[in-house]
Amino acid sequence: MPYVDVAVSGGISKTHYLVAGSGPGLVLVHGTGATAAANWTPLMEALADRFTIVAPDLPGSPETTDPGGPITLDDMVAPVVAAARDAGLDRFHVVGHSLGAVVATATAALHPGLVNSLTAHAGWVKADAYMRYQFDHWQHLAATDPAALARTIILFALGKDTLRDWDDATFDEVTAALTEQLTTGADGFARQSAADAAVDLTDLLPRITAPTLLISSADDRMVPPHHQHDLAERIPHARLLRVPGGHGLPAENPDLLTAKVAEHLAEVG
Repeated sequence: MPYVDVAVSGGISKTHYLVAGSGPGLVLVHGTGATAAANWTPLMEALADRFTIVAPDLPGSPETTDPGGPITLDDMVAPVVAAARDAGLDRFHVVGHSLGAVVATATAALHPGLVNSLTAHAGWVKADAYMRYQFDHWQHLAATDPAALARTIILFALGKDTLRDWDDATFDEVTAALTEQLTTGADGFARQSAADAAVDLTDLLPRITAPTLLISSADDRMVPPHHQHDLAERIPHARLLRVPGGHGLPAENPDLLTAKVAEHLAEVG
């Protein structure tokens, strides 16, 4: 898979990205502690016949090498733009989930000449006290107890229908896999969590000109729906769509997320 060197705080990030398909550009940005493959494989498979899809791994992710230290918003926007350009995209639609929604939104604000449309699931304007407490708790568990962190994420990321359907074996299997992932990637997860807590898009949002769809999961307890309502009030002409499910929509209902992304892309041409 391709890599591109990107200037970030403290040096150079060797950013890994996925690329697939053909057609107009579509850039996908993953969430905290995830990877492009983990968040976006179903969507990439569904839309690669219509778009050239580029999905970078942000600083702190296992496949991307960066200088370490705090991760700023600019450090995450720069790899998105660099990966798109390295893949040959002059303009692109951008889609993000969670931290990726924040990065995608900032990309649309900072580079309006590059972005044809914006779709953001589970984004927020600025971390409030609840979210800062949550992200600090994640950092503590990443350093001390990855298994407890995995359990916390599972309990808070899923919607009520998913929680109702899972049995003991499913919980055990997913917990084991996530614990292993968090154990090997604890430092990067903690650094991305700190970046979550520092988010403040307030001054950027009025600069967005791209057609914008904000997707809000009804059962989201990590980034509660009022944060997406706040985004919708601040981004000019944004449309807010509420869907069932939890924060982990890309994993628990990828078909629904893919359908809503595809509908928005079709609407904006």
